[in-house]
Order: sequence, then structure tokens, then C-alpha cells
Amino acid sequence: MAEDYYQLLGVEKSANADEIKKAYRKKAVQYHPDKNPDNKEAEEMFKKISHAYEVLSDEQKKAAYDRYGEAAFQQGGMGAARGGAGAGFQGGFHDPFEVFREVFGGMGGGGAGGIFEEFFGGGGGGADSGRGADLRYDLTITLEEASRGVDKEISFKRLAPCERCSGKGGEPGSKTVRCPTCNGRGQVTTTRGFFQLTQVCPRCAGRGQTTDNPCRQCKGEGRTQQQTKVKVHIPAGVDSGSRLRLSGNGEAGLQGAPAGDLYVVVNVKQHELFRREGDDLSLEFGIPFTLATLGGSAEVPTLSGMANLKIPAGTQSGTTFRLRGAGIRNLRSGQPGDLLVQVHIEVPTSLTSRQRELLEQFALDLIEKKRK
Repeated sequence: MAEDYYQLLGVEKSANADEIKKAYRKKAVQYHPDKNPDNKEAEEMFKKISHAYEVLSDEQKKAAYDRYGEAAFQQGGMGAARGGAGAGFQGGFHDPFEVFREVFGGMGGGGAGGIFEEFFGGGGGGADSGRGADLRYDLTITLEEASRGVDKEISFKRLAPCERCSGKGGEPGSKTVRCPTCNGRGQVTTTRGFFQLTQVCPRCAGRGQTTDNPCRQCKGEGRTQQQTKVKVHIPAGVDSGSRLRLSGNGEAGLQGAPAGDLYVVVNVKQHELFRREGDDLSLEFGIPFTLATLGGSAEVPTLSGMANLKIPAGTQSGTTFRLRGAGIRNLRSGQPGDLLVQVHIEVPTSLTSRQRELLEQFALDLIEKKRK
């Protein structure tokens, strides 16, 4: 009895292309031969769902299937005989490996990268096989440190070169021999169901050579888990999200292969006074209403200390003044930004009798002036 393609993928007949593709991905992961070695039922199911996806992901094939069912893809079937939407679909079943590659290839990378490589062990070897993994370290600094630059020492755990064998993977005095697993090729080929897979040799990590006496401490890997300290120079002008690359400070490679890199991702803490806007800083600053009225100067804070700010007579609340060069140095040019000071008029909450008397007289004088 013919199986329903929609039921195989677990979608409704009204499902759109994205929903069909999403359902196939889920099923393909579940039944893939790599995930179910020596499981004939899973292998057969994988073939079925791959064929179902091949049909339902193609508009013409889907239309033919919706109209004629599986007969549309059989030799001399209804769709082919009528020369309509189903014509040319004879044979009906393509290599499901190609369907899987089409759906998963390129996710997280190009070509056969991303998820495709996760299933098939990388796809090939080469000079960089066995290279250590890259690492990420999140480092939080203050705005002052970001402004002037700072040196930090960070500590983290990583796979570092084995101290006993100096990262070579063999006991002291051992010899390097051709890898018996791959016979020196650096790759191994295995048969998985209906196709062959070529992978980096797991024993020699693609180098084609190994040792005749593996190191007792690292079991021949050439690396062990260790606590590592690294000094990092944070240049002036960095902002949250800035990423610094420390080449060779990631995890050590297998049996002396190149180490990965360490990426330090910077996070700048929010300051209690200043708000950063690119290379500029902004500051809200309160001044007495007498200073705003009569004019004068005020001492305002900057990242490097106090600075004198001239206040013209009659300054209104909300006025913004610019202090040139009091901002953050640009990471590339080194030119400093500015400090933007927005002033707000502070109104006293309590007055002495003398102060109230003078203010009342001041208010009367203003009223009299307007009348004239």
C-alpha cells in the first residue's frame, strides 16, 4: 500500500515550502544512517522521507503528486502519460544523500559546511587537520579602561600541549611511524548504507603519522586540560562587542598540529555618570538657577578629571555645551571625541526668610518691567 508523503514528513497537505523543509530536516536527523548504524529500518525510512521531500519540495512534482499520487512518478504513470505537470518524473527516486546535502549543505558555512560536516566528520583533511579549536573569552572592563586602554591578565581552562611529551603525543624516545589506521593517507573511507564517506583519520588527525609508543599522560593526543593565563592588551577606544584575536592561544592541536586562536570579546560596563555615543560622551549636569541667570563657570567631571565649563548669562535648562577632546579616543585614528554636557536648572527646595524676600522683590521687579 502506497504511503502518504505528507504523513511521512509529518506535515499537513496545506504546509508551505518552509514548513516542509523544516519537517524534513527533523526527520533526516532522526533517521540518518550515521545516527543509526546497522539499522536497516532507519536506513529504509531515511530513503522514504528523502524521496518524499524530493517530491514535495518541487512545485511541479508536488502538483502532480497531489493530483495523481505515486502513479505520477511510475513508468507510464498518469502524470507522464498525460504530458502534464508530472511528465518527465519517471524513475521517481534519486540518491537521498544528494537531497540531504541540498537541505543541510551550507548551513553555517558554504558548500558542504555547517551541519553537513557535523554528520560526515569534516569532509577531508589537509595540512590543517587536527588544528586546535578556537576559544572565546568574555572580558568586562570599565569605561575609564576603555578610554585609556589597559593590560589585563585572564585565566581560563584549555587543552594545552602535554608537558610530558611536549605536545608530540609519544613517550620520550618514541619513534614516528606511518599511521596503521589510514596507512599514511591521513583519511579513512567507510561505507554507510548506500554511500561512502571519506573522513579525517581519527588516529593521526590527518597527519598520516603517529607514534609507536603513545604518551601515558595524554594518551597520544599531545594535549591535556590545563589552567592557562594570558596577558591581553586592550587598546584605547574599544567598545562593547569589540573582538581581539590572540593567535595560537586557543586549544592545542592534536599531536603537535597548530593551535587554535583565542578571541577576547570586550564588554564595557555602563558608567554611573557618562553615556557613550560612539566616540562622544554625554553628561547631564545640574547648575543653580542663579548661575544660569547671571552666568559664570562650573567645574564638571570628565573621565580624566574636572574641567571648567563657562555658563553664559541667561542659560536655559536643557542647553547642551561641548567640551572638545574630552570624549573617547577613536580606536583607529586615535582622535578623541567630545563631551556633551546638558545642563539642567536646579531650583532650591528650601529658602531662608531673607532669600525669599529677595526673590519676591525680584519677581515684583520683573512684573513691573513687563508693564512698562
